[in-house]
Amino acid sequence: MNRPVLVIGNRNYSSWSLRPWLLLRQFGVEFDEVRLALDAPDFAAQALRHSPTGKVPALRDGALAVWDSLAICEYANERWLDGNGWPADLHRRALARAAAAEMHSGFIALRTQLPMNSRRRPDAYRWDAAAQRDIDRVQALWRGLRRDHGAGGDFLFGGFGIVDAMFAPVAIRFDGYGVTVDDTAAAYMQALFALPALRQWRQAAEQESERVAATDALCRPA
Repeated sequence: MNRPVLVIGNRNYSSWSLRPWLLLRQFGVEFDEVRLALDAPDFAAQALRHSPTGKVPALRDGALAVWDSLAICEYANERWLDGNGWPADLHRRALARAAAAEMHSGFIALRTQLPMNSRRRPDAYRWDAAAQRDIDRVQALWRGLRRDHGAGGDFLFGGFGIVDAMFAPVAIRFDGYGVTVDDTAAAYMQALFALPALRQWRQAAEQESERVAATDALCRPA
């Protein structure tokens, strides 16, 4: 049987690619990988070979092509994870999906002003009040989920799952931009960073040679 193929962008910059990659790798799903450089002149043409949107990530499983990070995670959950990507309890599963969907569709100021850059180290760059409101909301969400549903593990609903994969790029952003976080957020981020799969992703990101100028420019003090 042929293994599924996950098409991703640069590890350093592609937050959407990280999410399904981390889920699959952390759950031990074997897959092949195609990496496309986001700033390559032929990126769109290459991506259209795998996804009708011309974007990454995309998953090919035989003749089936699935695009969008959350859709890929949902498919993987049914195809390979035996449903273990979400909490077993109906109410907790609904809350986990709501949190994942909020990340998927929201936090625009945070995503725009603190773009994914795994190699980044904190400096004098700062963001505006809209991004800070997003940062505050993320931490309030993490606090509430860890307090009410995190027993039995270090993640938002105890064990690692799809909702944690959705927030993993935010932890990288908080770390790289020097965001001040509360104790709950700090502990949760360390749990994510300790995952073998996330360590592998970040180590590979350090070795990438490509640069996205607009994102790297934010490394300079404002």
